[in-house]
Amino acid sequence: MTPEDVERLFTREDGSYGFARWGRPIAPVVFGVQDETLATVKGAIEAVATLVGHQMAETDPELGSNLMVFFFREWAELLDVPDLGRMIPGLESLVAKLQAADATQYRAFRFDNDGAIQAAFVFLRMNDAMMDIPAEALALGEAVQVIVTWGSEAFRETSPLAVVPDSGATVLRPEIAAVIAAAYDRMMPSAAADASHALRLFARLRLES
Repeated sequence: MTPEDVERLFTREDGSYGFARWGRPIAPVVFGVQDETLATVKGAIEAVATLVGHQMAETDPELGSNLMVFFFREWAELLDVPDLGRMIPGLESLVAKLQAADATQYRAFRFDNDGAIQAAFVFLRMNDAMMDIPAEALALGEAVQVIVTWGSEAFRETSPLAVVPDSGATVLRPEIAAVIAAAYDRMMPSAAADASHALRLFARLRLES
């Protein structure tokens, strides 16, 4: 992995650099799944948080839950979720846009005054293709997607996950795990808008290799 590779992971569609990590313990809640899937999703979030040394919590003192994960069949179902429109501005137009794009997932973030992640919302439309993805892989993938704010091209061509040939287990790719761990280094900022941040991340990758 080169410095350019790291920078590309956090480059937005307009070409600007943008990074943020969680500034508070993560308190997740999951809607629309059975108990066993609930445990799988929360377990994946906890595994990724443990990887970077970040804390989990039962509740957030300000928001109650600050990571909300929704599973559903049709985007229109979101319009019936109480108070969701208050948390996601322009929800109706967003739903219409996602329906038109035949999208299967969407993530939204809220940030605190320091630019760190304050809350995140994950929406997963479980069509037939999504239903074919093993729950463990889907949960781990989403946990990775919300542990930091990635750029628009970060995983468009290559998944952050890999399958172990011998066991068939789904794991986080080592280089992505290293980037996330470096991003949560206590000497690194909670948010950054300058590409020099990618160089600092890369330096920590080299130190850990």
